[in-house]
Amino acid sequence: MDLELKDRVYVLTGATRGLGFAVARELVADGARVVVAGRDGKRAAEAAAELGPNAAGVGVDNADPRAPEQLIATARERFGGFDGILVSVGGPPAGRIADHSDAQWQAAFESVFLGAVRLARTAAAELTAGGSIGFVLSITAYEPTPGMVISNGLRPGLAGLAKSLADELGPRGIRVFGLLPGRIGTDRMRELDGLSADPEGTRAANESRIPLRRYGTPEEFGRAGAFMLSPAASYLTGLMLQVDGGARHGF
Repeated sequence: MDLELKDRVYVLTGATRGLGFAVARELVADGARVVVAGRDGKRAAEAAAELGPNAAGVGVDNADPRAPEQLIATARERFGGFDGILVSVGGPPAGRIADHSDAQWQAAFESVFLGAVRLARTAAAELTAGGSIGFVLSITAYEPTPGMVISNGLRPGLAGLAKSLADELGPRGIRVFGLLPGRIGTDRMRELDGLSADPEGTRAANESRIPLRRYGTPEEFGRAGAFMLSPAASYLTGLMLQVDGGARHGF
């Protein structure tokens, strides 16, 4: 299938590694040009270098109110356009309600939630028909995960935001969607499994509850993300796409 990505330009935040980087890699492989962003400017430059000449790296924090304008300006200056954005951010710290201070909740809100709102709002003002806005969320948007109380609190709000934006922007031909990864074999997932006394046993137990009986790969998530951003998904909006191997059984 031709995803019609040649020469299209996308901004991806939280994309210097992990799931965001996996999507960027698939976009570039299909002919798109990307701006990959992360807090660490050196890592952003290294990620862009790994992706090749059709990528630029920018060191910004999603919580910085100046980030949206900076990223879209970079896309236009480096590649002459702006066709969509994928908003991702490193997962908030694991823990239960008693483990986190007000300051930790505030920092997570600024980065995970309010930063995403600003990025989407700015992108919506810049995009034209055919543009797309995606959010990397989590299956915690629908089903709370034990020990992930901050994520459980913030992700459902972003799913609601995505659906609201889909209604608002649909008449302009702009699509909005969420990607809900389940257990994907990233450094972040290995870190979370490693919090248990028996990481290998924890992974085996988790895999036994997934119909496909394995964790997903970053490449599988990346292909799903690239498709949803692309013109090939032109009639899909307001959608929360579960990339979880069938782990969530609800509709």
